[in-house]
Amino acid sequence: MLGAMWSEHCSYKHSRKLLKLLPTTGPRVLQGPGENAGVVDIGDGLAVVLKMESHNHPSAVEPFQGAATGVGGILRDIFTMGARPVALLDSLRFGDPSDARASYVLGGVIGGIGHYGNCIGVPTVGGEMSFDAGYAGNPIVNAMCVGVAPVARLTRAGASGPGNPLLLVGADTGRDGLQGAAFASNEDPTASHRGVVQVANPFLEKLLLEACLAALDSGDIVAMQDLGAAGLTSSAVEMAARGGLGVDIDVARVPRRETGLSPFEVMLSESQERMLLLVRRGRQEAVREHFARWDLLAEVIGEVTSDGQIRVRDGLETVALLPIPLLTDEVPAYDLITEPPSDVLLAHTNSAGEAPPPRGGSGGAFDAALLALIGTPNLRSKKFAFRQYDSTVQGNTVLARAAARRSCALRAPAKAWP
Repeated sequence: MLGAMWSEHCSYKHSRKLLKLLPTTGPRVLQGPGENAGVVDIGDGLAVVLKMESHNHPSAVEPFQGAATGVGGILRDIFTMGARPVALLDSLRFGDPSDARASYVLGGVIGGIGHYGNCIGVPTVGGEMSFDAGYAGNPIVNAMCVGVAPVARLTRAGASGPGNPLLLVGADTGRDGLQGAAFASNEDPTASHRGVVQVANPFLEKLLLEACLAALDSGDIVAMQDLGAAGLTSSAVEMAARGGLGVDIDVARVPRRETGLSPFEVMLSESQERMLLLVRRGRQEAVREHFARWDLLAEVIGEVTSDGQIRVRDGLETVALLPIPLLTDEVPAYDLITEPPSDVLLAHTNSAGEAPPPRGGSGGAFDAALLALIGTPNLRSKKFAFRQYDSTVQGNTVLARAAARRSCALRAPAKAWP
């Protein structure tokens, strides 16, 4: 549990101090850092909920599932705040596509993004992609999701009310994604195996999305947190930390899809499409019945406590006991010492330290340069990628609607248009 929560992926220990330098407040900022996503007031009682994160390392090992589960995770970050996801975007970096490995990663990532977004019914409305040999071993796969919610329905993930029960909802727990957070901090993606990459099920997450948003309207849900990196460990301790409380979890109550899972595996599994809900005491059966109508299993696995610790039990046996701050606020944060690499400086200066003069050339040279530019993968058409994404589902994509109106105008009789 310490290894997962102290990993780069969960703790941001090398970038946390730098991120704190960014502005995070404003008259329309309803939620800054510290929650699953940021929230901005757009007026008329509505808010936009935004989140971006990377899924680089998993996509290097298993491109399709790595990218697909990246999309699934970013969607959960949005609807756990009580918002309906309305748009996906992505920012991608790959190695030279003429390289066989880079081409394999490229195809898998594009396929995974399209598969998850298309199946769950959230449009991919934009993004960008470029290529460089430096990304040959490890691509960059950044996913972003935008959601919309009534301000009154915004939900936080901070625990409150010692004694309130914790319910685990959604997919059964398995060994897929086990120790994925620690693996994602490994410098060499080839040093790990595919078993640490999660397996995506967008159709199950569609049920989870609708059921969770409907459950929030009941007033029975106190807090909600998705299970992503570090699985049940991170969701439980982060929820407790936000409320300054503790949690007691019995892993024997966690639904499993395979036998023989140890408490260690249950707490560190990163099986997808799971949510941790904090429910008002006495309302757990009503919440379970609600999710059963969506064919989703919801089980009480523990409760919030007041002692500031996470206690993990396997039935009557206590198998782990740790102070919550040790896994959250007390994670080490490093100061980075940065300086430009010498080869970058040499590339932009001559021996006298001055920028080199611009090169001249004949018309033929310019023609050759233009052809060379056109032939680079960074200037190629990206249609091969974005044609795989459904950009019009939900019927709210403005550019697509505008194109449809223009098309209708060309086909309609002149008298039909004033």
